[in-house]
Amino acid sequence: MNLFKSTAVVSFFTLLSRLAGFVRDAISAFFFGVSVWTDALAVAFRIPNFMRRIFAEGSFSLAFIPVLNEIKAQRDEVYLKQFVNHVFGSLLAVLLVVLAVLELLAPGVILAFAPGYLDNQVLFDETVNMLRITLPYLLFISLVAFCSGILNSFGKFAVPAATPILLNLVLIFSMVYFRNHFNLEVKSFAVGVLIAGIVQLLFQIPSLINLGIIPKPVIKFHDPEVKKVMTLMLPTLFGSSVAQVNLLIDTMIATFLPLVGSVTFLYYSDRLLEFPLGLFGIAISTVILPKLSHTFALNNQIEYQQTMRWAMSLAMFVALPSAVGLLILAEPVILTLFGYGEFTAENARYTSYSLMVFMLGLPAFVANKVLLPAFYSRKDTKTPVKIALKAMLVNVVFNFLFVGVLYYFKVISLHAGLAMAGVGSAWLQCFWLYRKLKEHKVITQTLLDRKYLIKLMASVVFMGLVLVFLLFYFSSWIDLRWYHRFLKLILIISVGVVTYLFSMWALKAKKDFA
Repeated sequence: MNLFKSTAVVSFFTLLSRLAGFVRDAISAFFFGVSVWTDALAVAFRIPNFMRRIFAEGSFSLAFIPVLNEIKAQRDEVYLKQFVNHVFGSLLAVLLVVLAVLELLAPGVILAFAPGYLDNQVLFDETVNMLRITLPYLLFISLVAFCSGILNSFGKFAVPAATPILLNLVLIFSMVYFRNHFNLEVKSFAVGVLIAGIVQLLFQIPSLINLGIIPKPVIKFHDPEVKKVMTLMLPTLFGSSVAQVNLLIDTMIATFLPLVGSVTFLYYSDRLLEFPLGLFGIAISTVILPKLSHTFALNNQIEYQQTMRWAMSLAMFVALPSAVGLLILAEPVILTLFGYGEFTAENARYTSYSLMVFMLGLPAFVANKVLLPAFYSRKDTKTPVKIALKAMLVNVVFNFLFVGVLYYFKVISLHAGLAMAGVGSAWLQCFWLYRKLKEHKVITQTLLDRKYLIKLMASVVFMGLVLVFLLFYFSSWIDLRWYHRFLKLILIISVGVVTYLFSMWALKAKKDFA
């Protein structure tokens, strides 16, 4: 399976997952609206979700897959299965200990990440209760990441990419049918998270059986290959997910902001950011990591360079128009997806502010997903973690700087300042990562052809002008029925996509694509 086909498979199932995610968020917005309880739910879900991204999808996968591919290339099947068993047993043991500690210290965790709730004891206690319900998700989804790493390494991308769809389907079912069974309706979402983790893990098992690899838990921390994974994994706890660390810091600060719903506004805008980021950035990263690891193990520098150039060219082909499109259409998109029931037009406007800011950083977020595997495929974990720590510190400074400036000018939407900080740190991280790859001669040529970039920018500008004109022409959104909103939005987006693709074709950009 070639890289483009593999990326298409991952992107297709990621698209289905994101669409299901939008339905999930639309139902959540309709039933729950924006309140202190939706803020509490966002905090309770964000913490295990944060742990999942840095521990499961991020840190573990980035350490496990290169070692697994190296063993595949150099050792026999028996040794590979032993390695899988040892990693499985060691991972399970660590996860159980981490889960037990987090459950025990749940009040302290909420105190650390949502200190603004301490003044409201009922809110604080309910947030702790929801956190304890959602925490086991970390265990199950980390095992899902383990299974997905094996399948991806063997070129089986469909099942791992389709697995997140189940999370959204289970959450939708839970909110629709279980919300009236709790004193707080939002708890139905938390229970759905727990159930979804179990369902996702069970979904992976048949594929492993068909592959002939059925992991058995054997705890052997002293295994040299397990030690290698652990050695690679520890630094990547920061390096792979600085954006998520920044988002958690944003959540912590947002609990102090005077505007009720600030955490929820950031949550919904981040969900929309995750659509293009997951659809293409993470998809490309998922596909190229095994490829880069394999070509590095074979010392094939030509193919290594070609893979990086191809990945960045494709990433920017999608990221730049997505960023401009969502920047221009931020409020109509949010009104169309979420602006019903308890979710008001004012809620949509406040959410659109942070979404527009996030779009200024989308190309950097996507580029980071492409650049990081270049380090991890070579088992260089120290460099990205140093850069990540710098970016995180910059984000904290920017948080106080931008929020302070907005507060000085009496801006109500202070949460937009938190989004500004995340965008600023993402661009700096992107610059530092690229510079180090050039210094270490991992990248020996520019990842984007200059002619291709100029044509790309020209096409994006033309598309943006068309979208602004259409948005001005279709100015009314609030009073429309939901199907009219969707029809208008689909029409505008379709025209924008056709305009962009036609411009790229007219400028003959394909011949400059890596």
